[in-house]
Amino acid sequence: MNIQFAFQTPCTLKNRTILKKWIEAIINKYEKELGDISYIFCSDEQLLEINKEYLNHDYYTDIITFDYSEAEIVSGDMFISIDRIKDNAKALKVPYQEELHRVIIHGVLHLLGFKDKTESESQKMRQLEDESLSVLLTFLNQK
Repeated sequence: MNIQFAFQTPCTLKNRTILKKWIEAIINKYEKELGDISYIFCSDEQLLEINKEYLNHDYYTDIITFDYSEAEIVSGDMFISIDRIKDNAKALKVPYQEELHRVIIHGVLHLLGFKDKTESESQKMRQLEDESLSVLLTFLNQK
């Protein structure tokens, strides 16, 4: 199947081939199969319009995930605000690429069925993000 990256706004996305292998590895870890996943990198304003139109939310966010998964096949479109990634990286005092990777895998975890509406779900999501980022480090160190 396929993972695509599209850019509606400039974005530095390094090691794309490794990122694709990592995303598929995380999906396989949960005994699911990769379908078609698209990441669309956009601005705050573009994502705000999507948030208003499709979710009736009038606020900025870092990612909106549209889940098209069926049975064991994981598919979806993920819109990511590069503006939010940059701002969040500064606020959290983490490197831009790390925050970008966290949001990329956050969307995948949603496609796998994990939620983050409650405090306990958010804590679990953060733990799964951290575990997934550790897997990415292993992939990057092997290159």
